[in-house]
Amino acid sequence: MTKVLTDARSIRIKGRSFLALVLSPELPLDWWLGRLDDLASRSAGFFLGRPVVLDVADLEIDRKQLKSLLEELGQRNVRVMGIEGGRPSLFEPGMPPAMKGGRPAPDFEVPEADPADAPKAGKGKAAAPVTTEDVQPVRATASIIVREPVRSGQSVIFPEGDVTVIGSVASGAEIVAGGSVHIYGTLRGRALAGSVGNASARIFCRRLEAELLAIDGVYKTAEDMAPNLRGQSVQLWLEGDSIMAERLN
Repeated sequence: MTKVLTDARSIRIKGRSFLALVLSPELPLDWWLGRLDDLASRSAGFFLGRPVVLDVADLEIDRKQLKSLLEELGQRNVRVMGIEGGRPSLFEPGMPPAMKGGRPAPDFEVPEADPADAPKAGKGKAAAPVTTEDVQPVRATASIIVREPVRSGQSVIFPEGDVTVIGSVASGAEIVAGGSVHIYGTLRGRALAGSVGNASARIFCRRLEAELLAIDGVYKTAEDMAPNLRGQSVQLWLEGDSIMAERLN
């Protein structure tokens, strides 16, 4: 019996790019997972709800080890949306799909955060209500300007270039830029510069109180920062695999 399709409407299929974190495990995996746990403990919620791509291109593992690694990440609430650089023999049904050709996303967005995941804004105070209408970045070719403070739970993501915030970035908020990050206020949240592969990107802020800083994938958490930089006006840049910093006068 042949089923006749009477509905002429088509299913709409579009191509779209999204910004995702890329994790590149190293051997031995137990040691790398320990480092991941350390990072997660110092930046609570950093991986929660984020799309993550697992890059195994330089990892000599077999299917059993990859499967075990995915289980370990799942227990840590790290959602792997795809695996990049894996040999076909590594995959089996039920695993995240193979991915290749990652590139910067063409659009930026200010997603609405889950209030349950949003950190508190201060001592004993509840986090500010999460709304996306309060931040109105202006679309431009290579930079955007956010003219209002970025509140807890909000994200500003702009893979194409620089992000300038005329105000402060609260604890639990984040700025993700393909270029440099400029904050003309207090940086209490997270700032990720050079997020799509730009080692020359820098982070500038009027007052450093950050939870986490990253340039081209190299991270530094609050515990790693020099105490004499706290509360200071600073710039940060990358030299090799180290984030350097100096005070601005």
